Amino acid sequence: MQGTAQTQTPSQPDTAYTPSDRTVPTRSPDRASYDRDLVHAILDEAYVCHLGFVRDGAPVVLPTLYARVGERLYVHGSTGSRPLRAAGQADPGLPVCLTVTHVDGLVLARSAFHHSINYRSVVVHGVAHDVTDAEEKRQALDALVDHVVPGRSADSRPANKKELAATAVIRLDLDEVSAKLRTGGVNDEPEDLALPHWAGVVPVRRAYGTPDADPGLAPGTELPGYLAAF
Repeated sequence: MQGTAQTQTPSQPDTAYTPSDRTVPTRSPDRASYDRDLVHAILDEAYVCHLGFVRDGAPVVLPTLYARVGERLYVHGSTGSRPLRAAGQADPGLPVCLTVTHVDGLVLARSAFHHSINYRSVVVHGVAHDVTDAEEKRQALDALVDHVVPGRSADSRPANKKELAATAVIRLDLDEVSAKLRTGGVNDEPEDLALPHWAGVVPVRRAYGTPDADPGLAPGTELPGYLAAF
């Protein structure tokens, strides 16, 4: 499918995505959310997604980097990558399921059965399309770099023609989307509350270390402000 230079779908005033049969969970539906801002926040905070598709009748799930631009997700990889190549060959595109998950806490109950995790996740169903427009591709690649480290694309050499030719990008519109969350503490059975086992939540947080400079840096190259802010 031919891409366009526009990297953002038309603005959608609705504050929530419309639920579908595929986005309404059969277990704990009360934990599901279709709030647009919440979905965006979960997607924007993560780095790695899992992209699922069917190849030769068998399911395949691959971890990969992604970036959100408005109501659209971009995924990149080698032009030899099977899902990216399939997205360009399939008509009207490649049916996929993309997921993102954050683990926020380990929930340790008195009983083994009620152990759990606190999490935030997003599931996106749709059809991925190959990005063929050169300008959209460049903007998508910049967005992928800036998603990992905001401001980095302007502080690095852009891809040259050879590198662009070796890189494929697919896009997936945020149409059929849901978030699911588990928050709070332990849900033990009343009869287990007196058991002599520790129970509670162990928070899980992401942390960044001090940037480790490459030994071959050109003399006088200082740590940029956007990295110092990490």
